Amino acid sequence: MHGFYNTILRLDATKHEHQAEGLTDETLKNTLGGKGLGTHLLMERNPAKVDPLSPENHLIFTIGPVAGTATWGSCRYGVFTKSPQTGYFSESYSGGTVAVRMAQTGFDGVVIRGASPTPVWIEISDKEIVFHDAQELKGKDTFETEDQVRSWIQDNRPDAKNAGVITIGPAGENRVAFAVIENDYWRSAGRTGVGAVMGSKNIKAIAFWGSTTRELADPQLAKELSKEMSARSKEDAGVHAYKTKGTPMLVDVLNDAGGFPTRYWQKGRSDNREKINAPALHEKCEVKPHACLQCFMACGRLSTVKAGRHKGLRLEGPEYETIYAFGGLCEVSEIEEIAYLNDICDRLGLDTISAGNLVAFTIEAARRQKIDLDIDYGEVDKMAGLLEAIAYRTGTGADLADGIRSAAKKWDLEDIAVHVKGLEPAGYDPRVLKGMGLAYGTSDRGACHLRATFYKPELSGMIARDQIEGKAEMFAEWEDRLTVFDCLILCRFYRDLYQWEELARMIQAATGLKMGKAEMRALAASVTDNARRFNIREGLTPEDDKLPKHFHKAVLPETNQVITEQQMDILVREYYKARGWDEAGNPSA
Repeated sequence: MHGFYNTILRLDATKHEHQAEGLTDETLKNTLGGKGLGTHLLMERNPAKVDPLSPENHLIFTIGPVAGTATWGSCRYGVFTKSPQTGYFSESYSGGTVAVRMAQTGFDGVVIRGASPTPVWIEISDKEIVFHDAQELKGKDTFETEDQVRSWIQDNRPDAKNAGVITIGPAGENRVAFAVIENDYWRSAGRTGVGAVMGSKNIKAIAFWGSTTRELADPQLAKELSKEMSARSKEDAGVHAYKTKGTPMLVDVLNDAGGFPTRYWQKGRSDNREKINAPALHEKCEVKPHACLQCFMACGRLSTVKAGRHKGLRLEGPEYETIYAFGGLCEVSEIEEIAYLNDICDRLGLDTISAGNLVAFTIEAARRQKIDLDIDYGEVDKMAGLLEAIAYRTGTGADLADGIRSAAKKWDLEDIAVHVKGLEPAGYDPRVLKGMGLAYGTSDRGACHLRATFYKPELSGMIARDQIEGKAEMFAEWEDRLTVFDCLILCRFYRDLYQWEELARMIQAATGLKMGKAEMRALAASVTDNARRFNIREGLTPEDDKLPKHFHKAVLPETNQVITEQQMDILVREYYKARGWDEAGNPSA
């Protein structure tokens, strides 16, 4: 089929064996690659109720049919597995350069089962598949690992002009439930613990390289769409905002709305906002816009701290979510200190959203004398020590390494623990943005903000923030469109540029399939239904679609708001109906 190789690579990590396996046109037509293909393969290959850290849990990498093409925003890959953090469906995506290198190997996806008896890193190319000994990489951070693997490829593979390298850090090796897979130093498949699954298979890194290209159905149409988007970007206010301010601009937006989570979800505004917002980042750091391959958005902030104890620290970021997690929840009052904690998480291979939530939760546990630990809000060095303890499973960190649900139960703090299905929310308080309550509750991977990015229509006034009835219908359409994004694997920040019409042209140019809005929504719904079926098979019930009681009982002081249980019940009930599910949230047979 145009846009695909019709081939996946199967790896047996236990036996160090590999095999190419064909994909039918029918499978690709029904899944469209990316999330569609990853979900299909996970449902097909994973045994029901498998332990996420067992050899039988599959780790699946996929790309979309536009990866490696001139399509703007297309340089992203997806990772799919059963999450050690939630016990449910796991999906995570990362940008940078790796997706293009994956596309050059000649495979539409890589499916890994088993667990290597010794540490390995794997080389995947269009010429050979090699399991390399990784004993000398054991314990190294993500940056060191990437450098060493990349250097080996450069020295030993003269045909490999460029290689994409994904790695795990000590957190992944030690199977921390929210460990990430890192690439290009600062890009992360950052949620649901995919790094822990990779670590459980004793795989320290994977390098991708090659020179194979896929045949598009209509290269001219693809070029026309790319040229059109490039022209539109020059006048687009959103593109300009991302390029000049990046995601830290949301610090002011959410503070103004009263929905910036602060002091472990006790407040909706930060007293330190002017020290941790986008202007502060650009004042305290030398900042250059930084883009993934095939991106004119350049939302990344390549930042170098100008002065102080972290002078010279260089990283891409911190992004809004990291600022919210440490600057909001943990009340770290200086952007340079947030950058410092961000750097620690990147090197150790920790998800910054979960890490910040858990550090703030630990502070509350210490304040309530549930644990004996000297730590409080704003104490950066103690937070840094706790992050190290989590990654290496020492002291209090050992309690946190298995995630929020485990720690909350052990410390008798389940009443204040903020999560859905074991995954902590992002930086959008659902007491203010009611649609985000629905997003957190019903997302297939836990309290996720990205499946529908519904903060965008609520913050921009496309729909009232407090509206309850009728909101789920609009939410479902946004979710469907962005599920198509995840099948093609496109960057979320192109959501305003790629509406249904543009997506239809993109699909036709890549694959030759002619799909209208109804057909695209039907495909997206089938992918969502499959992820739901996977979760139900693993034990999901309607109770798992609810928010933590904290959001119903704890009033935000700045706006005097909660999201009531009744409001959430209406949102979820209408969402089930919009999805065509029964009253218990079951898709049709």
